[in-house]
Amino acid sequence: MRNEQAASYAAGAMGYLTKTPAVCLTVSGPGLIHALGGMANAQVNGWPLIVIGGSCDRDQEGLGGFQEFPQVETSRLYSKYTCRPTEVNFIPFHIEKAFRQSIYGRPGTSYIDLPGDLISQETNKTIVYPPKCCDPPHSLAPKELIKSLTDFLTTAKKPLVIIGKGSSYSRAENPIRELIEKHKIPFLPTPMGKGVVSDSSPFCVASARSKALAQSDCVLLLGARLNWILHFGQPPRFNPQVKILQVDISMEELHNSVQSSVAIHGDIGSVVQQINKDLDERKWTLNQNSSWWAELLKKKNDNINTIKEMMSDVSTPLNYYAAYNEIQSLIPKDSIIVNEGANTMDIGRTMLLNDSPRHRLDAGTFGTMGVGLGSAIAAALWCEDNAPKKRVICVQGDSAFGFGGLEMETVNRYHLPIIVIIFNNSGIYTGLDAESFKMLEEEGTHPTLCIPPTSLLPNARYEKITQMFGGKGYYVRTVEELRTALKESLSDTKQPSVINIEIAPTAQRKAQEHPWLTRSKM
Repeated sequence: MRNEQAASYAAGAMGYLTKTPAVCLTVSGPGLIHALGGMANAQVNGWPLIVIGGSCDRDQEGLGGFQEFPQVETSRLYSKYTCRPTEVNFIPFHIEKAFRQSIYGRPGTSYIDLPGDLISQETNKTIVYPPKCCDPPHSLAPKELIKSLTDFLTTAKKPLVIIGKGSSYSRAENPIRELIEKHKIPFLPTPMGKGVVSDSSPFCVASARSKALAQSDCVLLLGARLNWILHFGQPPRFNPQVKILQVDISMEELHNSVQSSVAIHGDIGSVVQQINKDLDERKWTLNQNSSWWAELLKKKNDNINTIKEMMSDVSTPLNYYAAYNEIQSLIPKDSIIVNEGANTMDIGRTMLLNDSPRHRLDAGTFGTMGVGLGSAIAAALWCEDNAPKKRVICVQGDSAFGFGGLEMETVNRYHLPIIVIIFNNSGIYTGLDAESFKMLEEEGTHPTLCIPPTSLLPNARYEKITQMFGGKGYYVRTVEELRTALKESLSDTKQPSVINIEIAPTAQRKAQEHPWLTRSKM
């Protein structure tokens, strides 16, 4: 790839898609430093990743060796396991341990440091014994905890299930779908929990999210953390009297932010199977004619009608909702969607639907900008091996695309048929139109002193980047032009494309009762 940062993002995403750590190789010093972003992203997201970095010869340490840097010490901040083998014979031991550490408990990053003099060593292969890695065990919950959890769930007047990306990673979709569909419980997915149960499910209340969180008296967390994404589980976003029921693979996550009424450490899929069995024995199903369902459905319909009005406005420059509506109507339902940006990602999580798990990759728990093209490359390579006809749709804001736009050369080099769609509003959150930008420049002051730092060059032609490398590029201003460009891109299964959509610089998302994917204001 073009740089280690995008490579480490790609390797982390591949670990999430496969449940097996991918390996990112870096050169020494600055090479490793560039990869720290991907290491931190994987570590915070809970994705398995192994980074192997070269380093200067050990006998040059302290002398100012080429690209000398304290790599082992630095990597400890971003990984679960960090090591430097002392001899070639010990490399297999550390490889196995790094692999095991990255997948046991909450998955994360492992770093292995290989100095130049170690790389050049030789040894007798008869004295090297590669150990075998053991798969992580699937732990169950004590029966009394399951009973306590279902006691709370079945006696609640306003229960709610929140499905996190931990459920997606653990492949728990089948038992969770049974839990939701059989017992008719409303659910909310976190951004990368989308698709564990289909966004199109009648039990999905994502369009009434604020109402569901604020009014629920009992919330069952399945692989979701009460961090900034869920407002830390605290008022006013949550009911002050809410009972939290928690299932997580990480014991350290239990009771975090707020005290849980029931906290279960275990494999999510296995524990949900236990919950389903207990609920079946109780013969319990939430009444869909209850006042709780009536409140949620009303809020869902109100919000859907508001969004429909915004989607119907196809005046130019386009707004986010009109453009997203066209994209959603055309892309295959089983597409892997990569989505990042400011408004582009926030609106995209509601407008782009997922019917399958692990089909959405975005900025994640760490809120990392710049992951887009790395994640898209990982998804496209995964598709080559597992689902060759599946399409990868990477939807980014213009600012987000700028982090790694030259990775389009990588995309073209490996003939990955990724469709990159850029929502170009000439800024971060908001930008300036060309006329306003020119007016500020003509005041005689240096542009750095008069142009808002969140504004980017108006109407930049980002699509030409892929054209330089042989891909197809489109600059579109209307829904008709967007429709034509997207249809042509979807029909070509051999060549990548970039669709650059001109978005109104002042276009906004639907008014929010509480900000979510921005800083939580207490």
